[in-house]
Amino acid sequence: MEINQKKRSNRLRFTFNDDSFNYAYKDRSGSGDIDVQYAGFPTKASVSIERNEWLRNAGLIWCVIGVLQLGHAMVTGDSLQGRGFWLLIGVICLVWYRWATVKYSVFRSQAGNVLVIQDREHDRIVDEINRRRKDQLLALYGELDMRNTLEDEIAKFSWLHEQDVLSKDELEGRLAQARAAFQAPGPAASSQLH
Repeated sequence: MEINQKKRSNRLRFTFNDDSFNYAYKDRSGSGDIDVQYAGFPTKASVSIERNEWLRNAGLIWCVIGVLQLGHAMVTGDSLQGRGFWLLIGVICLVWYRWATVKYSVFRSQAGNVLVIQDREHDRIVDEINRRRKDQLLALYGELDMRNTLEDEIAKFSWLHEQDVLSKDELEGRLAQARAAFQAPGPAASSQLH
């Protein structure tokens, strides 16, 4: 499965494999890709906003120049014809600045930062990664391991709950299962009873 995102010169590709996904990016500053294990994908994100500050600054300056020209023409009684040119250019720059803004969710994984453009595909990408993350963590750590101590199993299942992999009810069920399994006599103990 593959999902692509594009905004202006920014292109992102998410290729979902069984155990990991490949995140590829290309923008004006370069390109690259990383492989990220689902189990290591963070649940929290920060927000990054990419803006062209030059457009904003130039737009503001030209708007001020245009307003001054119009004001001067009105005070002196000159014709207003052609006096709004710089104001128009400034407004165009400010609209372009607003339109050209790109907003990202930034997930900081051990393999590197994963940026997801906040567009119509954003939730689909994050939901798919989180679904696969949950499945991978359950496959790795979701079963009771009798080689561990009861305390280790309680800590493991509590950690899965903290990672939003197990619900509160699922956590309680796993903890009850672990307590019952560790309190039951083992095969050696039951053979000694007979």
